[in-house]
Amino acid sequence: MALTKVHTSLAPSPIGPYSQGIVVDARFIYTAGQIAIDPASGQLIDGDIKEQTRRVLKNIEQVLIAAGSSMKNVVKTTVFLKDMGEFAAMNEVYGEFLGQSAPARSTVEVARLPRDVRVEIDAIAIVERS
Repeated sequence: MALTKVHTSLAPSPIGPYSQGIVVDARFIYTAGQIAIDPASGQLIDGDIKEQTRRVLKNIEQVLIAAGSSMKNVVKTTVFLKDMGEFAAMNEVYGEFLGQSAPARSTVEVARLPRDVRVEIDAIAIVERS
């Protein structure tokens, strides 16, 4: 089995012993959970759940692109929400990015997320090129 680390400056750099994503056998990309960090500044963005979800999905999109994939190839996501009461607003933005492909998804409410963000999302996608 071949594992290839993915790194792009267009998504936040890892702040611990993990990769932005891992490509497995040049076939699948598994992304790390992304939060609403602006990759240019390295700072958490201010904003409501919609703004944070949009930044998170843009970060995921850049990791996928760096791996030779795209949002249309996402097969599974996991959404971690600080407050399930914000599900509808998160889901609206999520649909803008993933509505056409409609990947399998799990959504869970959690007690706390890194840097006290409102949402964290990870993804699994098919790689188009090796």
